[in-house]
Amino acid sequence: MNLDGQTCLVTGSSRGIGRGIALDLAERGANVVVNYRSSAAGAEALVGEIEDADGRAIAAQADVSQFEDVEAMREEVGAAFGEVDVLVNNAGITVDKKFEKMTREDWETVIDVNLGGVYNCTKVFYDDLREAEHGRLINISSVVGQQGNYGQANYAATKSGLFGFTRTLALEMAATGSTANCVAPGFVTTDMLDEVPKRVQEKILREIPLDRFATVEDITGIVSFVASEASSYMTGQVIGVNGGMEW
Repeated sequence: MNLDGQTCLVTGSSRGIGRGIALDLAERGANVVVNYRSSAAGAEALVGEIEDADGRAIAAQADVSQFEDVEAMREEVGAAFGEVDVLVNNAGITVDKKFEKMTREDWETVIDVNLGGVYNCTKVFYDDLREAEHGRLINISSVVGQQGNYGQANYAATKSGLFGFTRTLALEMAATGSTANCVAPGFVTTDMLDEVPKRVQEKILREIPLDRFATVEDITGIVSFVASEASSYMTGQVIGVNGGMEW
């Protein structure tokens, strides 16, 4: 899964799963764009870590929910590395509430980032991906998009929406040999999971046949495979990495 010479943009990659994905891609030889909205220190620290290991990376600030920000990021990426070969749409947020208490603002805030951000980034970098020799669109969804989750109607709607988006883009990009796939992690040991009450974590754990939460590393290798030439005959797929949870 060598990625020498490939330029990979990972949105929301200053921490959590995105950080792990960016680091793994860099270790496989890719030029990595570490996108962040507000965590400049985390993004710069990751770039430093990649460069210390003789990799190539830049930090690129952009709020993916703002089209103009993404357009400006494309200019920055182009100046540093040229066209993007791999786009990993990872950036996402949660605003969790029971639906009866969920406001329109709660709904739209999550939609704007988790779906609007995917539209913005894919639209801006679409020509790069379609024309690349091994163009890869990788959307990071969630098992929550497959089976729903209490108090996450907005989040679940965005993550399931990625399935249809991915499948459609796979059909439209196929003529040039570029692919679009979706990786749907289960519950991963990140800051987001830490915010879930322990009693809820214990309930979730009982539903996972492998009897553990995923590590970030459980996800990163799958993403790097999808980014590589080894996955060239796979497109339009949803890859569940969830410890055996049913959906």
